[in-house]
Amino acid sequence: MISINPYLNFMGNTEEAMKFYQSIFGVEFATFQRFNESPGFERMPKQDQEKIMHASLPMGKHNNLMATDTLESMGQTLTAGNNFYICVNTESEAETDKLFNGLTAGGKIEMPLNKTFWGAYCGMCRDKFGIQWMINFDLKQPIK
Repeated sequence: MISINPYLNFMGNTEEAMKFYQSIFGVEFATFQRFNESPGFERMPKQDQEKIMHASLPMGKHNNLMATDTLESMGQTLTAGNNFYICVNTESEAETDKLFNGLTAGGKIEMPLNKTFWGAYCGMCRDKFGIQWMINFDLKQPIK
């Protein structure tokens, strides 16, 4: 079974927003990772290193509310309409490929499917209707 998770983008206030959601829903963070915990963070501007790379709050048995800080230093901008992704967690790399390829038909690849350092096979795209998707399969081992 796949799960669909909202992935929200914020302009520097992800921590504040997610702690607010945490207080509302009364759950503990599954993940709360800052950019300074990722490889190569030293090359980032100091003001961005403490911002949130990934935060995840469990929402029921199979779903999470997830979020990140949008960083202008990485060429990202936040405008109404691009401040969220629908994140689909799959059960295999093959399912990931199938969904990603289907969603990118007539759309735009934003991040090609790739095995990531955080242990996922993941890609991001915007479909032909302008909806943003993050397709993700959790690998057994992080890539080093």
